[in-house]
Amino acid sequence: MADTSSARAQILGGIRKALNSAEGSEEARRRLATHPRNLIPARAQRPHDEQVELFAAMATEVSATVELLGGMAEVPGAVADYLAGLNLPAEVRVAPDAALDPIPWDQRATLTVTKGRARDSDGASLTGAFAGVAETGTLMLLSGAERPTTLNFLPDTHIVVLRRGQIVGTMEDAWDRLRAAGATDGGKGALPRTVNFITGPSRTGDIEMRIELGAHGPRRLHILLVED
Repeated sequence: MADTSSARAQILGGIRKALNSAEGSEEARRRLATHPRNLIPARAQRPHDEQVELFAAMATEVSATVELLGGMAEVPGAVADYLAGLNLPAEVRVAPDAALDPIPWDQRATLTVTKGRARDSDGASLTGAFAGVAETGTLMLLSGAERPTTLNFLPDTHIVVLRRGQIVGTMEDAWDRLRAAGATDGGKGALPRTVNFITGPSRTGDIEMRIELGAHGPRRLHILLVED
């Protein structure tokens, strides 16, 4: 026990020394200010139109489905048709996000739309996304009063509205976009409490090494890729 305590003291002492040194503090401040990047794969460094194609291909590869829409006016019909195609109730819980206000839900009277945090009884949810990462087909979603995180994980079916212009090449690009948005958000400069990265439906391979969807969240992820 004495040897263990001594080793622990040495480790913690080394950390304190590094943190208190002027050189270490300056290096930490530099890295926080400049956000240096490591190696970036070449496949994400391409024109934006090709990044959009790559995002759709990568998202499909991880069992998400992607539907291309010409504008927000097409969202109600796409949602209703998607749910009907799976023989699911025509009901969807929508994030009270101002970015989704242009969606004309009244054009599809047979679709029941409610807004707010997810409830246990909700079978399908619809949210926006902050960004899409082409490199991996990943969605970046932010938490907040208008974007309840429960909608991302509680319902069995998650539908996400993503505009073409929100697609970036890499994860680093997505973080840069978020920092820039925080810096221009009325001078607040605040990041959201939670940032969720979602790549395909929820899955696990823990049970007999077989992939099971819907293990810890939605078993379906449907992305509505909308023209700007």
